[in-house]
Amino acid sequence: MVDDDGYFSEPIAATYDESAADLFRPEAVDPAVDVLAELAGDGRALEFGVGTGRLALPLAARGVAVHGIDMSRAMLDRLRAKPDGDTVDVTVGDFATTRVEGTFSLAYLVFNTINNLTTQDAQVDCFRNAARHLRPGGHFVVEVGVPALRLLPPGQTAVPFHISDTRWAFDTYDVVTQAMSSHYVTVVDGRAEHWSIPFRYVWPAELDLMARLAGLRLRDRWDGWSRAPFTSESTGHVSVWEKPAD
Repeated sequence: MVDDDGYFSEPIAATYDESAADLFRPEAVDPAVDVLAELAGDGRALEFGVGTGRLALPLAARGVAVHGIDMSRAMLDRLRAKPDGDTVDVTVGDFATTRVEGTFSLAYLVFNTINNLTTQDAQVDCFRNAARHLRPGGHFVVEVGVPALRLLPPGQTAVPFHISDTRWAFDTYDVVTQAMSSHYVTVVDGRAEHWSIPFRYVWPAELDLMARLAGLRLRDRWDGWSRAPFTSESTGHVSVWEKPAD
């Protein structure tokens, strides 16, 4: 059952940092913060789906004023409890539509968070919300995976992405609706526990069209935070759209 915190309620928030430990390593965080700090410049940054502050806190430590939006109070409680958690301003709400005061030189969402919006309309609203918050010349950054449909043979709908003795994880796809879900099965004391999260996958070209509808234009698209070229073999991308200065 989904509560007011969405799919990131207290049980998920309590173990989120531990379950995503690899994403908190310096080699994962530092390249992303380098890019975000450069794009923010002397302005403010707005993170959609700020969560427990994986990137917001180190970005704030670089001297960037960061504001985060997230609908999960449980996740935001974890952010506030961390050292310097009060350096990031937060607003509880749906980042596709929630407005905060002021303008920003950077808006961003990372780690497939755009897919948490499970309809195309909501994803379009997200781009429009980002554009409304950006000052002229500002940038909107999205980090998201490329749908793994090339791994699906005819008749198959699931792609595993983690298999161990105590944990299995796999994605399921509906290629008609672009709906997908991530499923996690964990064995605890000999018993299997299962939970899943729904998403909507989205293609790079589709994101570009959403950006155009919001009055943004593509500036860069990389394979990742290292700014390697995006190719047909890339499994994900970091894309940067710009709000025209005029």
